[in-house]
Amino acid sequence: MYKVIVGIITGLLFGLGMNISQMVDPNKVINFLDLAGNWDASLAFVIGGALLVFIPFYHFIIKPRSCAVNGDEYRCVSSKQAITKRLIIGSVIFGIGWGMVGICPGPAVASLLRGDVVIYWFFASMLIGHYASKQFFNSAKL
Repeated sequence: MYKVIVGIITGLLFGLGMNISQMVDPNKVINFLDLAGNWDASLAFVIGGALLVFIPFYHFIIKPRSCAVNGDEYRCVSSKQAITKRLIIGSVIFGIGWGMVGICPGPAVASLLRGDVVIYWFFASMLIGHYASKQFFNSAKL
C-alpha cells in the first residue's frame, strides 16, 4: 500500500508542476524548441528550477540510500549501454514527433484531465505507436 501512496503523491506533484509551469502547452514547448524563431526561454527557467531542487536532494538524500523509497533496489547504471540502431531510430522518431507537435509523453499524461481532445488523440496515437513499435522491432530483430 505504501508504494501506491508514494506513487500517487509523486504523480500528482509531477502533473501539478507540469501544468503550473505550462510545460503541457504545446505552443509554449514549440516556441522553446524554436531557437531560430520566436524563442521562449521560460521553460529553461523551469528546467533550471527543477535542477536547483533535484541536485542537492539527489546528493544528500537519494545517493546515500541503498534502496528506493518503495523498497526496490537502485540500478543507477543500465545493463544496456550500447548505442544500437533501435535506440537511434527511436530517438529520432521521438524528437521529430516532439518537435512537430510540442507534446512529450510526460506532459501528455499530465494533461489528460484538462479535457483537450487533441491530447486524447495524441495519447491514443502514442499508445498505438508504442505497441506497433514493439511488434515491428520484435519481428525485425533490430
